[in-house]
Amino acid sequence: MVTIVGVRFKKVGKIYYFGPKGEQLNVDDGVIVETIRGIEYGKVVIPNRMIDESELTQPVKDIIRVATKSDYEVYMANKEREKEAFQICLEKIAKNGLDMKLINVEFTFDISKIIFYFTADGRVDFRDLVKDLAAVFHTRIELRQIGVRDEAKFLSGIGSCGRKLCCSSFLGEFQTVSIKMAKDQNLSLNPSKISGNCGSLMCCLKYEDDTYKELNKGMPKEGDIISTPQGIGEVLSVNVLRSTIKAAVRENPGDNASVGFFSPQEIEILRKKRY
Repeated sequence: MVTIVGVRFKKVGKIYYFGPKGEQLNVDDGVIVETIRGIEYGKVVIPNRMIDESELTQPVKDIIRVATKSDYEVYMANKEREKEAFQICLEKIAKNGLDMKLINVEFTFDISKIIFYFTADGRVDFRDLVKDLAAVFHTRIELRQIGVRDEAKFLSGIGSCGRKLCCSSFLGEFQTVSIKMAKDQNLSLNPSKISGNCGSLMCCLKYEDDTYKELNKGMPKEGDIISTPQGIGEVLSVNVLRSTIKAAVRENPGDNASVGFFSPQEIEILRKKRY
């Protein structure tokens, strides 16, 4: 077992584990740590906790120190400098005539690196832009192209549900979302109905996916041929949440079909429709 604390560097960013270095840390405590990007200021979101070493994907570094008041002042000053850097970068992008959209700027705590996040339709030759920015800031410059989901996370907004976007309010990491999830939940496959502000499939399709997978076990699909207490029928629709199956049933071949509703326990799937 090893003692760790969970640290975030962004309000709704990924959580990283560090050793507390003998300190008892609480949620919202500021810490100074070393990451692959350099020295960073982060906030504790998971207080001291014992976990099995097998749960760790890589060795855990200790925090450098608990952040002081002066550290916090440096962090806030960097936040102001990020705004200035954003405007400067916009000017340099226009000067170089680059087809790219600047989304965000981040300084490391020790300003050993400045990261500029942008979106673009294709590859962008930003070598001259990097030179211009390095000449202004005299530090390492990184330009990082991001996707539409990351852009939505940075910019935030209101979703079709009327609430703040999940990615910018509580989702630390994106999860894989597929069209099959929408099909399993019997949702309209109209892209405007199941796509988020970013244009990709809505993250919330993932939330109930496991429940629908469980509920769909043993349920027929629309078009399947089933045996019912009233005769042989063809499935017209399935209500997974109510656990009911609507089918057009004929007591005998050639009879007019009647519509019936059945539970999964009452039917047997005779032939599945080829999809």
